[in-house]
Amino acid sequence: MTGVRGEIRHAPYVRLAPRGTDLDALAALWAASWQAVMPSIDFAARRDWFCGYVTTLEAQGAETICAFDGARLLGFMLLNRQRGILEQIAVRPEFFGAGIGLRLVDAAKGLCPSGLALDVNADNPRALRFYEKAGFERRQAGVNPRSGLKTWRMHWLGPSGSL
Repeated sequence: MTGVRGEIRHAPYVRLAPRGTDLDALAALWAASWQAVMPSIDFAARRDWFCGYVTTLEAQGAETICAFDGARLLGFMLLNRQRGILEQIAVRPEFFGAGIGLRLVDAAKGLCPSGLALDVNADNPRALRFYEKAGFERRQAGVNPRSGLKTWRMHWLGPSGSL
């Protein structure tokens, strides 16, 4: 597999598990992942917002599922099963393309077999291709209320074909 800078590497062993208590490590991974794909935005400055966001959504029933290689955090997803919304997904930039994001998406599909929705920045072609390859379809244009950037609401309809 080829990494962000073209180096060759192997996909690590990935174990999925709840996030535990280390929200700071999750925020650091989130900021690094987003900074790699949208360098014009200072995501490190948004870490406090992110921590509050995760805490609030988890208190409302969402769950954070992490991908680990041993104790090393490689990625995570924030999933609201009740609403069928994949709120966040992030992977360490050095593991972009190693299959970790797909493993997380597949887990989300397994937990929400009747369908999933998510919002993707319209100017993030890599993410749009990734989700389309994973079976999601662009459905509705929108705007991120925090950044003001254009988004796409994407849907995966599940085996039943409905969301």
